[in-house]
Amino acid sequence: MYDYRYEPHRLIFMIDNKSFFASCEALRMGINPIKAVLAVMSHQPHSSFGSGLIMAASPLAKKKYGLSNVMRARDIPKAAFKAGKDKLMLVEPHMNLYIKRSMQVLDIFRKYAAEDDIHVYSIDESMIDMTKSWRLFGDDPYYVGHKIQKDIHDTLGLYTTCGIGENPLLAKLAMDISAKHRTSMIDYWHYIDVPDTIWKIPNLEDVWGINTRTANHLRRIGINNMYQLAHSDPEILKREFGVIGEQLFAMSWGVDRSIISQKYFPVSKSYGNSQVLTRDYFDQREIEIVIREIGEQVAARIRAHGLKAGRVGLFVGYSFEEREHGDHRGGGFNIQQKITPTSDNSELVHELLALFRKKWHGEAVRVLGVDYSHLDPDTEQQLNFFMTPAQQIKRRNFDLTIDQIRKRYGFASLVKASSLLKGATAIQRSSLVGGHNGGNAYE
Repeated sequence: MYDYRYEPHRLIFMIDNKSFFASCEALRMGINPIKAVLAVMSHQPHSSFGSGLIMAASPLAKKKYGLSNVMRARDIPKAAFKAGKDKLMLVEPHMNLYIKRSMQVLDIFRKYAAEDDIHVYSIDESMIDMTKSWRLFGDDPYYVGHKIQKDIHDTLGLYTTCGIGENPLLAKLAMDISAKHRTSMIDYWHYIDVPDTIWKIPNLEDVWGINTRTANHLRRIGINNMYQLAHSDPEILKREFGVIGEQLFAMSWGVDRSIISQKYFPVSKSYGNSQVLTRDYFDQREIEIVIREIGEQVAARIRAHGLKAGRVGLFVGYSFEEREHGDHRGGGFNIQQKITPTSDNSELVHELLALFRKKWHGEAVRVLGVDYSHLDPDTEQQLNFFMTPAQQIKRRNFDLTIDQIRKRYGFASLVKASSLLKGATAIQRSSLVGGHNGGNAYE
């Protein structure tokens, strides 16, 4: 269905830091990541590991005890905690350490390719377009891939998996599907190999970009594997999935025309934040305190970029019990409202609370999220009948002053009294990174 002669023929390296969080923790403790029996556990503040989830597990811990990401601590086999050299170690995350190591890996990538040819996919995965530079480092792509792996290991002690392909899709699939099973932890997928690589993938969910929902939809129309997807009718896929159907069909043939150096910039941008609360919240006052805290946090972000928002959005997720046993379809609500563009804390929070009071009817709340969109440069002041221009300017300067103090001395250096009340989360979360313990960026 595709003539590969007219598709991009590039040399893309997709490199993944193997069991990244667990490897960083093992190295911090002076243990070889390959020999460590270790899991990084996320847990709620002031609680034991028993209430947490596995964020990452070392390869040996996965092999010996069947551990996987997001497995609950209570589901770990009891044999893992028995005395002996293979006893499982549980450690807290140190997000600042992981960020530092990720940046150091990125510095190594910059030795092999130009900045525009590097795309950071996640904290532990990056994509490098080596089309223009790989011959500077060897005569064979496998050799160059091994050279990068060795550079990262010799410098940081981390082990990596490398997928190589003629486009980003082939590189990603080579890394995910086959490279991790090879002794070299490198594999190279070409267009010509598609019948022996992509079409042989039995589980649709194993393919990057196909989630469980999409896979189940495909099965409902008689498509159970990648071979069947490649030999299905593109018009049926388009009718069932829209433009995504066209992408799925192209994926089944290994076609990806994206060029890493041609960066995508979204036309519409928004800023937001969300929190999974440490318990179910029933009290309206407590819920509204957290909404205000998140709303002001996101407001500070748009002010830092010199922007104002013309739309506010609020997401409220109900408790897990409400979702499973209640009558609330979807487990919460997501509501948006256009507003007079502003970056003022009070005005933004006022709109958020109005949305909350309009839709909430006493359900137990476990997740809260705030989103500001329709952003424009904050270069004008909208006058109103309720405040004089001088009062508006004074309140704006007040917000900016607080922003500057917190930026210099930390969030907890200046907080509202309500953030000291029961249910408030801002002070505790100010010490977290990505919702987890930040720790120190250990050398």
